[in-house]
Amino acid sequence: MAVTLTSLSDLATLGFDTLIDARAPAEYAEDHLPGAISLPVLSDEERAQVGTIYKQISPFRARKLGGALVARNVAAHLEGPLAEMGGGWRPLVYCWRGGQRSGSFATILAQIGWRVETIAGGYKSWRALVVKQLYDTPVASPLVVLDGNTGTAKTAILHLLVAQGVQVIDLEGLAGHRGSLFGHTAHGQPSQKAFEGALAMALSRLDPTRPLVVEAESAKVGNLRLPPQLWAAMGKAPRVTIAASLPERARYLSRAYADIVADEARLLGVIGQLRHAHSHETVEAWATLAQSGQFEALAQDLMERHYDPRYEKHRARADHAEVLIDAQSLADADLPALTAQVAAAVARLVRA
Repeated sequence: MAVTLTSLSDLATLGFDTLIDARAPAEYAEDHLPGAISLPVLSDEERAQVGTIYKQISPFRARKLGGALVARNVAAHLEGPLAEMGGGWRPLVYCWRGGQRSGSFATILAQIGWRVETIAGGYKSWRALVVKQLYDTPVASPLVVLDGNTGTAKTAILHLLVAQGVQVIDLEGLAGHRGSLFGHTAHGQPSQKAFEGALAMALSRLDPTRPLVVEAESAKVGNLRLPPQLWAAMGKAPRVTIAASLPERARYLSRAYADIVADEARLLGVIGQLRHAHSHETVEAWATLAQSGQFEALAQDLMERHYDPRYEKHRARADHAEVLIDAQSLADADLPALTAQVAAAVARLVRA
């Protein structure tokens, strides 16, 4: 029997013990349903081999080879990851379109006696729900953007807002990137589809009666694009903008980007990417500050020469309601009090 998904929340309410992605490893790596484990019935190489035979030789021969490979791989799963599953185990299996791969796997599991089901339409049906949420459905909650120049602790405050009872979506966290040239993280970024899936799930969980706060971003976070509808809503949304002095922001950045400043080669590599926008002398001066360990001075000069001018140019084109909060300190101990000010400002903007 196939389960039809009608909303992104269905998976949490269906009550299955394990969600199994039967597609090839490369398909799973690009994107998969939340919480799914990868138990492929065909490897990437086997999938390519069967597809070639299907197109170039004979569909019958392709199905015969595919059947043998699927049986062999499912046997390995039964003797491996599934070996300890009891008789009451209830799995849900899917593949690309809910067809032969998940059906074959499910048939074997059902013959053993497990209460197994498949997803009608497979991954494609899930992806259709993601697209509907991101591209066809307006953001349900009143949206407020947390803004401020580089180094104003926006991401840290965003996380602290949760304890203040404010709904947030951390776009940079979902995108695996801190939103600037220096924003690369050790784990790298997900695929565009995986990012969209995680974002769609976050949006689907919102309480529409409570405000939602997101951090100000450009149309791309690293290499990943924000959905046009969300990006447009962010452009029109009221803003809480944090202001702080250059020295205070530089001290904060030195702490927040400790992973980068600890890796001189990586830091110099990123600085080198600014050669297209600044003179050779300026970039060399930044490199010298990095090599001599003057990270606060480096951060301050980068903001003054590179980030702040670009931010102000963008800001001059903006037209939205705004509450400005002047942060005297961005020390870790002072961020909770600053967050409380932000939460109060969000409430005022939503009521306005």
